[in-house]
Amino acid sequence: MLQQAAEVGPPSLLGISVRRSITLGRVYLLVGAGLSIFYSAVFALAAGPSFVTVFPVLLPVIAVMGGLGGMVVFTNDRLKGVFEYLIAYGLTPLRLFANILLASLVLESIVLGAGCLVGLGIYAATGHALSWALGTALGLYTIPMSYASVAFTATVGMVWTSLSSPRAGMNSPIGLLPIVGVTPALVTLVAALAAVATRAVPARLVTTVAILLLVVVVFGLLRLVARRLPPERLLSPT
Repeated sequence: MLQQAAEVGPPSLLGISVRRSITLGRVYLLVGAGLSIFYSAVFALAAGPSFVTVFPVLLPVIAVMGGLGGMVVFTNDRLKGVFEYLIAYGLTPLRLFANILLASLVLESIVLGAGCLVGLGIYAATGHALSWALGTALGLYTIPMSYASVAFTATVGMVWTSLSSPRAGMNSPIGLLPIVGVTPALVTLVAALAAVATRAVPARLVTTVAILLLVVVVFGLLRLVARRLPPERLLSPT
């Protein structure tokens, strides 16, 4: 029995991490979901035809907030020495990173889903047709940019936390991560608007390249974690 358990390896902690992320990061989740629902409803009721252009670019900026619960768990576990036990049990730094990354994406899905459900529901209920342009904007920009931004934010935050002393407040990674998280979507939006104004390149090309760059950065950081990050960096600094 012990030999079989050793061959199987440590069990998955994803379910536990998701539940703990919801509990410990409930403020971020509630704020993110609240903002997502509020602004989706406002623009669906007041924006009219411009909802098709405003709604898809708004959600990625808000969705980042909901995914910060995973970083709360990561920082809390490192500070309290939980990772020392998990590493001794056989979990690698990469697996610990991937676990929190997936939990962050699950929480972000709640915020994104709430915004889409309310926004599209109100928009359709007020007599507007769900057009192909709106569906394309959501499918090709809003959803992938939201997940890419949250993955980027969580990965940068975990690397940052591993190399620093995690403390609550604006001087810690968690305090500054909302700024890190909204930056990709805002920069992409400015670049896309510039592309439309100058007609140098299609705006969709700009957004696609931005999303792919975020994905490349995330996988690049995870690869560095797997190869270069010593387990000692995840031990409690206190």
